[in-house]
Amino acid sequence: MAAPSVTVHDRTNAMTGAEAMVRMLQAYGVRHIFGLCGDTTLPLYDALHRLDHGIAHLLTRDERHAGYMADAYARVTGRPGVCEGPSGGGATYILPGVVEANESSIPILAINSDVSTGSRGRYPLTELDQVGLFRPATKWNASLDDAQRLPSMVRRAFREMTTGRPGAVHLALPFDTQKASVAPDEIWADTRHQTFPALRAGPDAASVEAAAEALLSAKRAVAICGGGVVVAGAMEALRQLSTMLDMPVATTVSGQGAIAETDPRAVGVVGSNGGVDSTRAVVEEADLVLFVACRAGSVTTERWRHPRTDVRVVHIDSDPAVIGANYKTEVAIAADARLALEAIAADIARRGTGGSNGGAARAKAAWDAKLAAFAPLATSGEAPIRPERVIATLQALLGDDAIVCADPGTPCPYFSAHYRWPSVGRHFITNRAHGALGFAMGAAMGAHIGRPGVKTVAVMGDGSFGMSVGELETAIRYRMPITFITLSNSVYGWIKAGQRSGFGARFHNVDFTRTDHAAVAAAFGLKSWRVEDPDDLDTVLREALEADGPTLVDVISQPLDEAAAPVSEWVA
Repeated sequence: MAAPSVTVHDRTNAMTGAEAMVRMLQAYGVRHIFGLCGDTTLPLYDALHRLDHGIAHLLTRDERHAGYMADAYARVTGRPGVCEGPSGGGATYILPGVVEANESSIPILAINSDVSTGSRGRYPLTELDQVGLFRPATKWNASLDDAQRLPSMVRRAFREMTTGRPGAVHLALPFDTQKASVAPDEIWADTRHQTFPALRAGPDAASVEAAAEALLSAKRAVAICGGGVVVAGAMEALRQLSTMLDMPVATTVSGQGAIAETDPRAVGVVGSNGGVDSTRAVVEEADLVLFVACRAGSVTTERWRHPRTDVRVVHIDSDPAVIGANYKTEVAIAADARLALEAIAADIARRGTGGSNGGAARAKAAWDAKLAAFAPLATSGEAPIRPERVIATLQALLGDDAIVCADPGTPCPYFSAHYRWPSVGRHFITNRAHGALGFAMGAAMGAHIGRPGVKTVAVMGDGSFGMSVGELETAIRYRMPITFITLSNSVYGWIKAGQRSGFGARFHNVDFTRTDHAAVAAAFGLKSWRVEDPDDLDTVLREALEADGPTLVDVISQPLDEAAAPVSEWVA
């Protein structure tokens, strides 16, 4: 059967490389591009201006945040995100967004224009080996040196992004390629690669049978699910299998949304970031661990101590290189998470039996213990304000469909441990691959553009605010009704906590001057508040969340190193 495709021809017989790029993006159903202008991108911008293509280009204030916007956009839409920037510094600035998406298995296409191929080696301004720069940071990358091959290279980019383990790709687009001629007949797209994951790989039948037998033989199994469960849309298959086996389900930070945390068998997050003693106990007592779309990395396993290295393991992942990398694996299934879980559940159903792993009771015990410790902190009247009080207030005010984007410093462990996500799917976004500060602001904008009908909140520390503040102008310009929250404690708290716990409290260069974030936001045009009294939180946050345009709430909060943070170790 012929591959599904869509063809978009220009009305004339002549087409430039820049026009061809626009038409290829159009053919792949691209609706939004995040990016920043530069002189080497002028032909592309001119084509975007002249052609009728239905693509909205959103101007950002730097390329890093264009990458973060494309990342979060892809996470909430199920379609590849697209970002672009100029040559030289534009390529180096966009790199952090590309590597984060790639390591998080999120497909984004990053395009950087480049100097003309004929000027290479002659010291032109902004010359840079883009292919060499992006090789270790992407799933695939190339330079479009031949205009006639531009359409086929774009097709490969979408194929690489969306198949197997999804990831980021990068294309360098030289200035002369943008102006050269391209044959219109080459402008077509394989529509199977408009969404991800595409061309899912099914599981081996013998491995499915072995996995079912292993799971049925267990008495205290636990599933630990990574972000790939949400990427694959495997949530219902996971719920069915968990119910059949009465198996508790834990998640990584990125895996939140794999199961509703109000589900009777949901344990919540495990690991050194967001895990607590009671959730760790569920993993520690397991006689079998089912890893699903999870790399079993240092944070999730608390440096490979929980689960124990002698535990029985069944591992499902779309990337075969992940399986067995950290744990001896009894059953390995290299396949799409949804297809694998569905097959295992069907095999168990055919046997007419189920499991008894005490999942509901074990999950309830974990939540009861966690909530007992959380409750007095969540209602605390202490000042500076406890982060737990902020979490509890947002939980009471936000709807079930809200999206929260959190930076990896102070906000991440508190939301991961204590915000109880009531529904499946992508509602919590944080950058767990490399944990760079400054992610949440741009990510919230990408998430809002991708899912405009729900409330989006960005939560960050003041360190992260300082790395992303310029994008507040972007929020104002496009009137994005996002609520930004800063947990202001004037310190790089994660590092100070590490210095306190592991280096004899020898604090070196982690504290900085407090900024009046509300005043800064007001200068950009946002309605803003500063909150120092915890009793004011509910009123202020309610007003901020209900406002029409972008808002910011500056919360004077407890330093992370002095708090009861759900972090078992600060260097993972």
